[in-house]
Amino acid sequence: MYKIAVVYSHHKLGDLIWQLPYIKSISRNFKQSVTLITRSKTQAKDILKDNDFVNKVFYCEFRKKIWYFIEILNLYLFFKKEKFSHVFILDKISRPAIAAKLANIKNIIGPGIKNQKKWLTNKNFLTYEDYQNLDYSDQSKKMLENNNYKIFETIPSLIIKKETLINVEPKIENNNETTVSFGVDSFELFKMWFEENFAELANKLINTNLAKKIYLISSPKNQHVIKKIIHLSGKNVFHDCSSFNLLQVVKVIKHSNYFVGNNSGPLNLSSALGVKTFGLIANDRVTELKNSNIIPIIPQGYKNEINRDREGMRRLDIETVFNKIKSNLV
Repeated sequence: MYKIAVVYSHHKLGDLIWQLPYIKSISRNFKQSVTLITRSKTQAKDILKDNDFVNKVFYCEFRKKIWYFIEILNLYLFFKKEKFSHVFILDKISRPAIAAKLANIKNIIGPGIKNQKKWLTNKNFLTYEDYQNLDYSDQSKKMLENNNYKIFETIPSLIIKKETLINVEPKIENNNETTVSFGVDSFELFKMWFEENFAELANKLINTNLAKKIYLISSPKNQHVIKKIIHLSGKNVFHDCSSFNLLQVVKVIKHSNYFVGNNSGPLNLSSALGVKTFGLIANDRVTELKNSNIIPIIPQGYKNEINRDREGMRRLDIETVFNKIKSNLV
């Protein structure tokens, strides 16, 4: 009898979404749901509870210093209690591999980057060049394929049932107004389109009847970004979502006709939810979006490379963004 755990240690929601096809594929290879071990910041318990490929979510924060040893102990105790037959690790972290080894788990599968390989039972590892050159999605894909596990899909998708959101604020009336969500911030400043651009884009969409209501999505610490967009636009069509929890954000995205945003978690979430999604890309690699339904919008003369200066986002002008959206809506 198999019992499967999958570990993913990154804290960003968007990174977890990129891993969903591989977590699903592991589940399908064994014809059963899996236990997911990840950080609480991903809010995986909320967004995955309607998806049948995960039966349990266990949170581990993967902190440093003394927590390194405490978390090895906590994972060891969890592994011993659950008696997993297989532990899959979808990144290079060693702690879960060490804990699984101490718990006498027979099958410990991971990419084997750096010191991790000494704790694994699989023999086919990613190379350091793979780690340097492949994005996180392709690393997981190659690691599983190298070890003879079938990949059933590569594009993330996520089920959130209507019943899950029925009592979640805000209350949204179905009045056939064209509703849009903007994802206006990012963990990484250099990926953020400028506030004045979002404001002008909003006005163009309103004036051409391509939007009637716009939800502005950001983290609480970036509420100032939302306030600036509202001030610069001058229109009374915006809803500030900076205080929303993840399920509230899911609700407004699912009720949107389309989503426009920076390359961050809400962009990936929108695409996984099946909403038409436009990604504003100027300072990072558009090839990272290849395993998605995101429609990228890039500036003229774009090069597929990372630029950590936010000023580079100015190369993506409003007219280019507006025209791309319009051409994909009509």
